[in-house]
Amino acid sequence: MDISTSYMGLQLTSPVIVSSSRLTSSVENIKLYARKGAGAIVLKSLFEEQIVADIAAKLDDHPMYYWYPRAAEHIMELSKEHGVNEYLQLIRQVKESVSIPVIPSVNCVSAIGWTSFVKKLQEAGADAIELNIAIFPFDESTPGCDIEDVYVEILRQVKSEVTIPVAVKIGSYFSNLPRMIRSLTEAGADGIVMFNRFFRPDIDIDSVSIVFDNYLSSPVEITEPLRWIGSVSNKVNCDISASTGIHDYTGVVKVLLAGAKAAQVCTTIYKNGPDVITQINEDLALWMKMRHYQRIEQFRGKILQGKEKTGSFERIQFMRKNTGMNV
Repeated sequence: MDISTSYMGLQLTSPVIVSSSRLTSSVENIKLYARKGAGAIVLKSLFEEQIVADIAAKLDDHPMYYWYPRAAEHIMELSKEHGVNEYLQLIRQVKESVSIPVIPSVNCVSAIGWTSFVKKLQEAGADAIELNIAIFPFDESTPGCDIEDVYVEILRQVKSEVTIPVAVKIGSYFSNLPRMIRSLTEAGADGIVMFNRFFRPDIDIDSVSIVFDNYLSSPVEITEPLRWIGSVSNKVNCDISASTGIHDYTGVVKVLLAGAKAAQVCTTIYKNGPDVITQINEDLALWMKMRHYQRIEQFRGKILQGKEKTGSFERIQFMRKNTGMNV
């Protein structure tokens, strides 16, 4: 069975992509995932805001910069350059070590001051770029459309700097998600990653404190990306990669049936080790063999055939069978 696929014009030997996390921050880990059968790698994110925060903290330790603001600006630029250089070195080393596509990730919240860096990512050998844009509407004075405009402007600025494909990793918190995806594709997005899994704070009632240990996904979380991939995959002019809740081959099959081109995994590697990549590939091939599919394209998006099936993704309330009662 041929389990290869294409994603943003990149040829992948498997639809399984290892998503951005600490797992993809070292060359040795990435070499291992490639040997185990990963189709592509998304590197650990380079954080725009993290870099700025680190620089500001260092400057606060030296009061002299209060009196020499131009010196402070110069040091901030040097610090930014240093952080980017470390990331560029990781890209070069990974590209020398593996033959599968390597996709740097940039976690960003603005289009100011950093977008020219992406050109260096391309020059270092990046096969594509994933923009991890996460802007939450915590400010009640900011209209939602203004936040959406920032997403589009970031993408436009990045696309003006590079020629390699660019994907945008988003969350589902938009008033009209299909329209937002359409705006991104019109601005040049080659791919959309659905969805970003944000931190989910909880409260420890014994210590009466906020805890942040809910960082691993569970298989039930696949239903949200499934709904939206099934709703938009046959309506947009870009490739979709699924993310969140994909733990085994069943999750991969589901997102492919809904129209995705690839499936990003992370938590399952934390829980089961890198061999799970090989297992997913083998189980996917076996599932295809049992149903006489030779290639992924023979069944990708199959669940969308027919208005009844497509409409199932648009239902928003449960109804009791034969009663018409809302539950």
